[in-house]
Amino acid sequence: MSLIPKIVVLGGGTGLSVLLRGLKAFAVDITAIVTVADDGGSSGRLRQAYDMPPPGDVRNVLAALSEVEPLVEQLFQHRFTIGEGITGHSMGNLLLAAMHDITGDFVMGIQELSKVLNVRGKVLPAANKSVVLHAEFEDGSVVTGESKIPLHDKKIKKVFLTPTHIEPLQASIHAIEEADLIVVGPGSLYTSIIPNLLVTGIKEALYASSAPKVYVCNAMTQLGETNHYTASDHVQALIDHAGQGIIDTVIVNNEPISEESIALYKEEGAEPVVCDLERLNGLGYEVISENIIHYGTLIRHNAKRVSELLISCCLKGKAPLKDE
Repeated sequence: MSLIPKIVVLGGGTGLSVLLRGLKAFAVDITAIVTVADDGGSSGRLRQAYDMPPPGDVRNVLAALSEVEPLVEQLFQHRFTIGEGITGHSMGNLLLAAMHDITGDFVMGIQELSKVLNVRGKVLPAANKSVVLHAEFEDGSVVTGESKIPLHDKKIKKVFLTPTHIEPLQASIHAIEEADLIVVGPGSLYTSIIPNLLVTGIKEALYASSAPKVYVCNAMTQLGETNHYTASDHVQALIDHAGQGIIDTVIVNNEPISEESIALYKEEGAEPVVCDLERLNGLGYEVISENIIHYGTLIRHNAKRVSELLISCCLKGKAPLKDE
């Protein structure tokens, strides 16, 4: 292992951004591999207009890893609420679209914006072109489009991408090959995490890696996606889509959620993810069950504590790292 541990994180959405804000406080080399399946809102409009991968998840990760004045990050994340044609777009999405238009290459655009934002680490899309996510439900029906999947509120049997063969970024494959630790999640299971694993070459690179591979399980279920899922149900979905060897360790919350939060989330059709240790252990994985939640307006992972647990997985038998 190198002097500075190399950590690769795969995912998308808010969960990934929260975790990265915690990880960047430590002396680690971070590479974030971000889903490109989003087709809703500003991202969907820009991907269609510019024939580019959706910028939203990449924008959030760039903001999470940036080291700039708070006002600059606020500007990057600013979303316009008035103005014909611009309403709903965020400044960061527009900058990524502009960079794509100028350079003709989404990855190059990300690299240039990373310099401007003084990004700590590397941000890579799972693929350098748009992909379309589909879901097949247990009743046999199929829906097309990442943003439409949760709206059907049916039990998902599987998700899949088109085109079926998507050329991965060699930089992503290389990062996985060189990683000292690989982290999957947290985030929306079927629409943020699994799409990364379906890109040609990604799961094969994960299989081949000898680094510890850790899944950070969500603390709450998601309406229309993981209704009533336990922790082991989340893990089983990963196995069903990518195979048994895709991870070797699971980090899961075991702290009871407050009654106030349960009531709040119940209005949104969500509930705490049950830490069913017996079944998790039966799947053959190492399980780390701790209090890993942070209470705020919404329940989020405690980024600092999860980062400490991840780094301990990376440094077993080695000298501990210090916060920067």
